[in-house]
Amino acid sequence: MPAMPAAADLLSPPAPAEPLALYVHWPFCAAKCPYCDFNSHVRERVDGMRYGEALRRELAYEAARLAQQGQERRKLASIFFGGGTPSLMPTEAVAAIIADARRFFDATPDIEITLEANPTSVEIAKLAELRDAGVNRASLGVQALNNQALGFLGRKHDASQAIAALEAARSLFPRLSFDLIYARPDQQEAEWRAELRQALALAADHLSLYQLTIEPGTRFATEHARGAFALPEGDEAAALYFATGEEAARFGLAPYEVSNYAKPGAESRHNLAYWRYGDYLGIGAGAHQRLLLREGLVASRRHRGPEEWLARVEAEGHAITHTETLSATDRAREAMLMGLRLSEGVDPARIEARTGLTLAEAVDPAMLAACLDEDYLRWTEDGRLAATWEGRLRLDAMLPVLLR
Repeated sequence: MPAMPAAADLLSPPAPAEPLALYVHWPFCAAKCPYCDFNSHVRERVDGMRYGEALRRELAYEAARLAQQGQERRKLASIFFGGGTPSLMPTEAVAAIIADARRFFDATPDIEITLEANPTSVEIAKLAELRDAGVNRASLGVQALNNQALGFLGRKHDASQAIAALEAARSLFPRLSFDLIYARPDQQEAEWRAELRQALALAADHLSLYQLTIEPGTRFATEHARGAFALPEGDEAAALYFATGEEAARFGLAPYEVSNYAKPGAESRHNLAYWRYGDYLGIGAGAHQRLLLREGLVASRRHRGPEEWLARVEAEGHAITHTETLSATDRAREAMLMGLRLSEGVDPARIEARTGLTLAEAVDPAMLAACLDEDYLRWTEDGRLAATWEGRLRLDAMLPVLLR
């Protein structure tokens, strides 16, 4: 007789089911940035409509799979076109995917539909078309407002193009975000504050501010290893991080997540679904997803290679290469890893509902006590566990020893 599953491994779909988030991955770029370790690829030619049809087919497969589960028709709270560079997609493909998503699911009245774009003239010329296709939030990969820094980062635009792109996007979309990268070689705090003030004056409601890190397998990893450049470290990097928060606060943007700053109500609802450990679908080459199904919380990922992904979808309707029903411990680790990135922290009741474990069972009690004593973690007034400013600087080192 097979062993009965532990109580912690039994999950029931929430009633009513929480809204879904949908991620659509477009894996192609005009060029590969030297710092980027995302699943992005440069191809001389791409049959955009063919890839678009494959994305639609994979979405239809997932919608049918959810229907077969006997679940009520799911609500859809957000769609995020990421990459790669999804602004290179044919506009017709973007519109068709949005229309399909609205047909398969019940879009919430305030559904957030984001598309990433680079501030090149070709992509900016398409912004009005993308708005008409249904996109209501733009995310621009600006990365710097300094031409020397843009050259170092391998970007294909200059600072004047970035500013023009931001102004164009602000006139077209009710919500706008853009990315900047700091802690670049030889970057001084005063220079970063000046650049950030310029950016914040241009921003509408949201900024993603990322510290430059060296990722394995990138061109920067090779160059950094041979001493071609050095990055700010220790106190110098910490000063840049604290300066980032101070300058954002001057313009009314709060750090709701380690690297993301927004005015109240302007947070990325799509990314909050990840950080709050909600259900999300992911279609396209290399996309991941987490769905609460009859058997539990099921994690899936798709083939990373664009050509192999395409062939599999056209042959089978999907390109899933790995599926796993996550254990209670795995669920708790993921929920804590994501949730402690948020300024709001993690809600113990939410952790237990989504994982089957109490927060006390998910963490090492001695390490939790030590982190609280060192003021890296704190209990909020509403009973959440949250990282402090000092704790956020140490999250990568702290989480592996904190979690069971």
